[in-house]
Amino acid sequence: MAQKKPTNPAHTGRIAENKKASFNYFFEEQFEAGLVLEGWEVKAIREGKVQLTDGYVVIRDGELFVIGCLINPLRSASTHVNPEAARTRKLLMKKGEIRRLIGKVEQKGYTLIPVNLHWKNGRVKCEIALAKGKAEHDKRDTIKDREGKREIERAMKSRNR
Repeated sequence: MAQKKPTNPAHTGRIAENKKASFNYFFEEQFEAGLVLEGWEVKAIREGKVQLTDGYVVIRDGELFVIGCLINPLRSASTHVNPEAARTRKLLMKKGEIRRLIGKVEQKGYTLIPVNLHWKNGRVKCEIALAKGKAEHDKRDTIKDREGKREIERAMKSRNR
């Protein structure tokens, strides 16, 4: 029987999150995809040198690619590798899921957005969402709801004292 390796605490949990995405889009469905990375990118991700804010997913030739995800190289990166921070990275998903996503993205108003990067079983995974853009008034409603919740929390804290 094969022994299970102990998990490294650095290889668990969230790596980066796209907080702007939930403000700008309504999420319909969320999917988990693998990410094709080079060695220097994994090292930089372990150090937290990743940013998803301006990222988006495109479909080319029946494959998914994430664009705009910045992984800043470490200064100690290998001398024989020319690191490119904003390169296009391929996402790995099953063909059936990709076909279903292609069908939905072709509908009016839907787009694919990277929501977060996280570790799963020692591998970097990208959670993507099938999303629809919010109108300006929807964004205002989101701000209003957020401020209302803050007011309620403040009132509850002052009441408990």
